[in-house]
Amino acid sequence: MSTNRYDAAVVGAGHNGLVCAALLAKAGLRVIVLERRDRPGGAADTAEIAPGFQAPVAAHTVGRLRRSVIRDLGLERYGLRLLEPAARAYVPGPEGRGLTLWADPARTAAELASWSPADAQAWPRFDRKIRALGSFLARLHAQTPPDLAAPSLRDALAGLRLGRWVRRLGGPANTRETLRILPMAVADLVADHLETDLLRAAVAARGVHLTAMGPWSAGTGLVLLGDAAARGSGAAGQATAAVGGPGTVADALVAAARAAGAEIRLGVEVTSILDRRGTVTGVALAAGEEIEAPIVASGADPKTTLLGLVDPVALGPTLSWEVENLRTPGAVAKVNLALDGLPSFDGVETERLHGRILVAGGIDELERAFDAWKYGELADVPSLEATIPSLLDPSVAPQGAHVMSVTAQWVPYEEDEADRVGDVVLKRLEGVAPGITGLVRERKVLLPRDLEREYGLTGGHPLHVEPGLDSFYAWRPLLGFARYRMPLRGLYLCGAGAHPGGGITGEPGANAAGMILADRRRPPESP
Repeated sequence: MSTNRYDAAVVGAGHNGLVCAALLAKAGLRVIVLERRDRPGGAADTAEIAPGFQAPVAAHTVGRLRRSVIRDLGLERYGLRLLEPAARAYVPGPEGRGLTLWADPARTAAELASWSPADAQAWPRFDRKIRALGSFLARLHAQTPPDLAAPSLRDALAGLRLGRWVRRLGGPANTRETLRILPMAVADLVADHLETDLLRAAVAARGVHLTAMGPWSAGTGLVLLGDAAARGSGAAGQATAAVGGPGTVADALVAAARAAGAEIRLGVEVTSILDRRGTVTGVALAAGEEIEAPIVASGADPKTTLLGLVDPVALGPTLSWEVENLRTPGAVAKVNLALDGLPSFDGVETERLHGRILVAGGIDELERAFDAWKYGELADVPSLEATIPSLLDPSVAPQGAHVMSVTAQWVPYEEDEADRVGDVVLKRLEGVAPGITGLVRERKVLLPRDLEREYGLTGGHPLHVEPGLDSFYAWRPLLGFARYRMPLRGLYLCGAGAHPGGGITGEPGANAAGMILADRRRPPESP
């Protein structure tokens, strides 16, 4: 048998590709993973930004990583250690007065009493609602979307389970409330329950994080609830960090995949997916080598996979047009800072800074920053989400020094001045943490174009495809292709462009692996 022949080839060693490969190898398939970069993990990586300073490349929290993935692949045996701080988010406010969202809703409510007695009373109820709806979304995320064109008995049974989950939310009134909330703008959702503008913005920021939507955009309520699908998230959100940075998630996945028998090759670029009469036969590499495999799972985004790797003749003009029109507008920049000391946010105690730091202002301030992006401009006051991972994990910075990981929301794709973006972000931080600029030893700025070039994210979109209502569940990435099967028989999508979407979850990779294994037992009649 040819040494270049495998049961399955996985394109890309991002965390979803590694999850898919590990589960396939664990099921007994001969699997190879092919990665263009010299490091696995994709954007779920940790990089040195200055000697001794290790910072998250893109995502800085990993609390949405599916627990079944951790359990089934034994990632803790391979070095994965997670840290869950009591403080989920600190929100600097006006005149040096900030608020903290704690993992414990009662603790949050007690602190909110000095801001608004009404919010203090409403917070536990709001948190319970978000947890319940997040739990419903978590079940939906674990489910393969139905074939709407030709539903099977399996799809019908899944639909019955879905209806049962909805009913468990509590009667017809709650069912109607669920259907009302899913398409809502997140600004409307928080306004229904909370009155303090700073608190509203802190919660609403999760509904627009990493997207090209503003707080008044339809469907951002769904984005918030999708984020709340993480175990223990609730209204305060999650702030779980990995010891050593998010790159240790990739390292543990690599170890698990190799232990299961998968082969992982780095520094090799896949240039095309080979097919014969509509059926996958393998992949071709830039060096001229061909890998034979009847199954190809792509962790790349849908545009890269279908427009960049598949023969246009096999794809056809109609589907090519549909894929070309997928929305992938990058609107996020990443700024990593190596700091000589700990910045002071309103002089608050260190424990409050263990989670996310949200510099969001109010709802209108968020919308104005989004408005600037819509017209191709960089807002003077961008929305920021930051973490200081060295507070929880001192190993990522020299003694006495710190690392700050900052996501800047609504940076135009056309922006090409990294120093300008870095200056705007530092100016914004200076307003809530005076003196931070003087602590900066080194900074690394990744613009949307950099995310596209370095990590293969079309348009620089970290979620592969915009998570709007038109790209949810059975419509992600396209109607008719939500079951991980792509137009060529044997080709599957296992990255963030597939259901249930982006973030460090491992869910698309795990779901795609399940579909591949099911199809091997019961070959599908059509893609």
